[in-house]
Amino acid sequence: MSTHDNPDSRDLRAADRRVLAVTTGIVEQVRPDQLDLPTPCAGWSVRDLVRHMVGNNYGFATAALGAPPDPEVWDGVAVADPVGEFAASAGAVAEAFASVEPLAGTFAVLGYGDVPAAQAVGMHFIDYLTHGWDVAVSIGVDPGLDEQACAAVLRIGADWPLDSPRIWGPDAAFGYRVEVPADASAADRMLGFLGRSPSWPH
Repeated sequence: MSTHDNPDSRDLRAADRRVLAVTTGIVEQVRPDQLDLPTPCAGWSVRDLVRHMVGNNYGFATAALGAPPDPEVWDGVAVADPVGEFAASAGAVAEAFASVEPLAGTFAVLGYGDVPAAQAVGMHFIDYLTHGWDVAVSIGVDPGLDEQACAAVLRIGADWPLDSPRIWGPDAAFGYRVEVPADASAADRMLGFLGRSPSWPH
């Protein structure tokens, strides 16, 4: 799960819903024979990654509704059919986020404690924009990255401490940053910033 120490205060729920819609379309293209393919998330198959995504959708949904974090929910322990369950989980988190008016207070996020609500939505937005790309490149379909959304991630990340072991590294939210050309697209710069090679698996 991604995090940042200086959250963007804007309400990203509409952007998050758009990302969820694109990501749902990507996950729906996963075939049964692709579930054991590797992904850019080291050590995770497509099955592992989508189970994580379903679990975290329900985890963020319960957090938005005020429930304490349940590791089994967040980890997707009970998710038997991750591809089949993704759309329902995406709908649940979008509905839960929408129910928080105004977007204030905190969400209890597993591993991070009480997180300001706007920051928690931002964490989810970044995760699912990135994980949608992860699934897409793993199964060989168009990730459909939105340049404006990628640019928003770069703006948010501009305030992150570049030496934080909690953000980058083998046991952190993201792998080590990958250098990309300065004139690369916002999508490629975002991917490199979040520890991914835009040309994965190369």
